[in-house]
Amino acid sequence: MRDRFFFPAALLVVGLMVFFAIRPAIGALPTGTLTGDGSNYDKIVVEGDYLHKIYAGGNAKTELVTEPDGKRVLLIEADAGALRDEPELGPHFRLAADLEVQFAGHTVRTTVRARPVQDQGAMQIALNYSAGRVGESGWKIFDLKPEFEDFSFDYDVPLIEGDQGVDYFGIRPVVPDKSRALLVERVTFERLGSWKTGDPS
Repeated sequence: MRDRFFFPAALLVVGLMVFFAIRPAIGALPTGTLTGDGSNYDKIVVEGDYLHKIYAGGNAKTELVTEPDGKRVLLIEADAGALRDEPELGPHFRLAADLEVQFAGHTVRTTVRARPVQDQGAMQIALNYSAGRVGESGWKIFDLKPEFEDFSFDYDVPLIEGDQGVDYFGIRPVVPDKSRALLVERVTFERLGSWKTGDPS
C-alpha cells in the first residue's frame, strides 16, 4: 500500500480505537466522593448531575430525575424500617479527603433544598453530618413543605484524630410507615470559620 493511502488509513484506525475506548465515559453521570476545586473551600455546591454522586446505602432508592422545567433533582425513597441509624448505612454523600481536611476544626453550615414528592411524599427530612469515629451531628429533623425550601444546620466538625477516615452527609426521608420519598434540588456546604478560635481561617 502506498504511503498516501497507508497513513490516512492508519490514522483512521487509531482514531476509531480512541473513540471506542472513551465512548463509555461520554455522557456518563458523575460518581464517587465529593471533592473541592483545590483552591476555594468556603462554599461547595452540589446540584444538577453532581447529585448523582449520592450512595443509596441500605435498602433506599436514589435516582436522578428531571423536573418538568428541565431541572435535574435527586429522588430519595425508603421503606419504613429499612434504614439503620448510621448515616453511611442509608442515602449519603461521601466527602473526599480534601474536604475532610479543609472542614476539620471548622463550623460547617449544611443546607439542603428539598420538597416531598406528590405521591407518598415524606412529611419530614432527616440530615446528619458524620465525621466517622470522631463524632457526628446527630439526625436533624425538619418539616417539609409542598414546594422546595432550604433546610440548614451548623456543625462543629471535629479535628482529625489519627489516620483520615471518611466523612459522610446523610439525607433521608422520615418514614413512619409504608414508604416515603422526597426530592433534593441542591446540597451546600459552607465553611464558616474555626470553632476553636472563632477565626474565619
